[in-house]
Amino acid sequence: MSIPTETAPPANAAFAAERDTAEKLRVGRARIEMELGKVIIGQRDVIEQIMIALIAGGHCLITGAPGLAKTLLVKSIAQIFHLKFQRIQFTPDLMPADITGTEILQDVTGERRMVFVRGPVFANMVLADEINRTPPKTQAALLEAMQEHQVTAAGVRHPLPEPFFVLATQNPIEMEGTYPLPEAQLDRFMFNVVMDYLPEADEVRVVTQTTASKPAEIMPLFTGEDVAQFNELVRKVPVAEEMVRYAVQLAASSRPHQAATPEFVNDWVSWGAGTRAGQFLILGAKARALLQGRAHVSVEDIQALAAPALRHRVLLNYRAEAEGIRVEEVVKRLVAATPLPVKTA
Repeated sequence: MSIPTETAPPANAAFAAERDTAEKLRVGRARIEMELGKVIIGQRDVIEQIMIALIAGGHCLITGAPGLAKTLLVKSIAQIFHLKFQRIQFTPDLMPADITGTEILQDVTGERRMVFVRGPVFANMVLADEINRTPPKTQAALLEAMQEHQVTAAGVRHPLPEPFFVLATQNPIEMEGTYPLPEAQLDRFMFNVVMDYLPEADEVRVVTQTTASKPAEIMPLFTGEDVAQFNELVRKVPVAEEMVRYAVQLAASSRPHQAATPEFVNDWVSWGAGTRAGQFLILGAKARALLQGRAHVSVEDIQALAAPALRHRVLLNYRAEAEGIRVEEVVKRLVAATPLPVKTA
């Protein structure tokens, strides 16, 4: 593992003290994959992207058709990290108070007063299952929780437990009974991870395994304190200025009608990625480097996370839809069109 030594530059010296946590994370990656392999077959890219989001302290949106084990994957990850887990099934009649909690009248020491009863959002890991099957009014109940890690009720702020993550699943928007997520909601998710159908060989293994016996029990490997340490460690990973500039330029190039915007963006994109895209690209790149046993960010780290970080932040226009252009193609072309970083003096 490329951990800086005592002779490293001062910028990396502070990170050297965290080598034990870094090693625990590097070794833990293989153990996590082994535990998840008991119940999840394939989907290696999906698992890696979710793990990156978790150790970077970000929320994750998982998009895929029904029956691809999205819910099972999230529950299994919660078990591995031994986190307090709550599952909320989003339905058309779900109300905001069903998520955040509500005030009720109770007898308290002989007096009748309003008492706040906490909702299921008060957990370390919240599974917002099929989040796009409830109207935007209810989806918006998670906005404050995801950004501020708190819930406000009757003017009183109630902090959420730390660490706090929202892992949401959604069905493709083309399916019946779905509502599009508001842009403000989408932007709070670090990644939009797409879970696709398995190859035939993996699907045969799934059918064989799930129809033969009960799945093996998932063993917890880490604690909430470990996750908090991983989150802190990620932010201590040094990153060169040219890498930050590259991530910013990659995100900025998705915005139409700017000075350096590629022509295909002007033709196909109505709204591009904001500042959070660059922030999450760098945070994700730091986490990916750690998982691979490195203490520095590379161009490959940023490029590998361009699709999950940008696909839900780039809004295509009617012309792109008419031409059958998908957002993944736009992101791929953005990566190809953005100049590689040049080391500054």
